[in-house]
Amino acid sequence: MDKKLKKIFDYIEELFPNPETELHYSTPFQLVVAVMLSAQATDKQVNKVTEKLFQKVKTPDDVVSLWFEKFEKTISSVNYYKSKAKHIFETAELLGKRKIPDTLEALMQLPGIGIKTAKLIAHVLYNKPFIAVDTHIHRVANRLWLVTTTAPEKTSELLEKLIPDNAKDIAHHGLVLFGRYHCLARNPKCDICKLKKICNYYVTLNEVKSISK
Repeated sequence: MDKKLKKIFDYIEELFPNPETELHYSTPFQLVVAVMLSAQATDKQVNKVTEKLFQKVKTPDDVVSLWFEKFEKTISSVNYYKSKAKHIFETAELLGKRKIPDTLEALMQLPGIGIKTAKLIAHVLYNKPFIAVDTHIHRVANRLWLVTTTAPEKTSELLEKLIPDNAKDIAHHGLVLFGRYHCLARNPKCDICKLKKICNYYVTLNEVKSISK
């Protein structure tokens, strides 16, 4: 790992010593459901929904045993709940008693699971060296000059090559938490950040301030 990456991840680990997903789950299938629900929704919002849902739903068969309409109503406070309910129900029917797949290819064969969702599931459940790039990671990676991209998909592709496999655990969860609580989209905590000297956002902002004076 080069010096810049080490500096970034050392600081993130200092802020978040044991980074992990903030989605609540106790079984592999519950993680799949939570991740599918989390698209275009906050983890906090998803956790509110799954707190009651997961009292009844622990396996794919538990979803299938519910009436579809009842399941749909249970998750109705989450964005795009109708399509999510359909995909989760179809996924539960396909999985049955099978183990959750551990490859991206197999995961992406399930309804409603794209590359980002597949990477997150494989990383959390099976410790696979993937980085599921969300808006937080995309923002932080560009601000810190790790990449210069306009799309999360391209950011994901470049970070997979840039970051060593043995650092992808701290990279994935750590960058998410850093973006969620420290390097915010609006009003980032630049004044207390130890990475501001290598931050494109901070340097550019101060250059603009200097010109305007």
